[in-house]
Amino acid sequence: MDELPIGRRVAYWRGRRKMSQQVFADRLGKSKSWVDKVERGVRRLDKFSVLYEIADILQVDVQLLLGKDPERRTDALNCIDQVEVQEIRAALERYDSMSAYFDAAPYPPPLGDMRKAVNHAWLTYQYGRYGMLTRALPKLLRDAQAADAGHAGDPAREAAHLLGQVYQIASSVLRKLGECELAWLAADRSMAVAQRADDPLLAGIATTRVCNALVAMGRPRPALELNVTIANRLAPGGGNEASPALLSVYGILLLQGAMAAARIGDCATVDDLINGAQEAATLLGGDHNHYWTSFGPTNVELHRAAAAVELGDGGRAVEVHRNRIQEPAFNALLPERRAHHLLDIARGFAHVGDVANAGEMLLRGDRLAPSEIRCRPIAHEVMSDILRRTRGAPPSPIAELAEHMGVGV
Repeated sequence: MDELPIGRRVAYWRGRRKMSQQVFADRLGKSKSWVDKVERGVRRLDKFSVLYEIADILQVDVQLLLGKDPERRTDALNCIDQVEVQEIRAALERYDSMSAYFDAAPYPPPLGDMRKAVNHAWLTYQYGRYGMLTRALPKLLRDAQAADAGHAGDPAREAAHLLGQVYQIASSVLRKLGECELAWLAADRSMAVAQRADDPLLAGIATTRVCNALVAMGRPRPALELNVTIANRLAPGGGNEASPALLSVYGILLLQGAMAAARIGDCATVDDLINGAQEAATLLGGDHNHYWTSFGPTNVELHRAAAAVELGDGGRAVEVHRNRIQEPAFNALLPERRAHHLLDIARGFAHVGDVANAGEMLLRGDRLAPSEIRCRPIAHEVMSDILRRTRGAPPSPIAELAEHMGVGV
């Protein structure tokens, strides 16, 4: 693509979007003859304003039109690549609701179809299928934005709720794959949309996405303060009924606050917040997935172990894993949660110098959700550490996984 003239690139993306020259010309406010001349290279495209308008209509990043179209990685089956990053960024940069304020909104996708698509995206995320999800996200974002822009009244609130969830899904998977600034942008959007959806619990979950992105960007202190502030607003009692959904959102806010406190090294706050989450989990009475939180007693223990890793106490993390997490309850969790925990415990074993068990945890996680191990930068760091500290050749399963991950000594 980078060797093609710009007009040919426009023609390529127009064809990908299944637009005729006439339809494309109408949307651009130009003649079909003008489009034909551009695509054949007879007419130059030398105005950035026109380029950006074309990119918006074709729903691609303008850099792709300029020939900066990076090659797809060979492991794109399981991980994100830069083409997908560009397409997700282009979708996040759309402002359909603002355009609809001035112009007639496009015909919105049916909300029933959107509900099914959003639920499928959540399950794709919670089963750890990140490659599949990132390939679907650009279209899902555009459809959710169109639905949000095209509805009024009660349907508008549901459309905003669905769009808020899509932003949260995008933020979660982008953060895992190391695209922290885009994760922050998507999370910030989810908070704004949650207010229009008039759902305090959706706003609470959106808060955790923002705070996770802040922590990933090296800003744990504001993340801690925001998590605790919103958790206090949603705390059971007073005017807040202790429903299962509220307990789940409140509890996950406390757990994410504990993770931010661990990154700062504040042990006392970590213990306080995890104990508060444990009380909420006890009231909830079991492990559930309200608002896609996977919150309950088991997830509290997973975060207890993860916080110990962040505090540098790998021995404590391993102890929690062995003594406080019940296998039947753990096995009932969705694959992303289990594989994430096994990655945390691999880090814990590595902290105490037990590289054999660290490698075993990575292998177990890879069997559950390969993308959680093969695609996350933190997992690559653990694997590099294991290879570096292993005497002689690593066991063949570890060597094979390292090869799949593209990690060498």
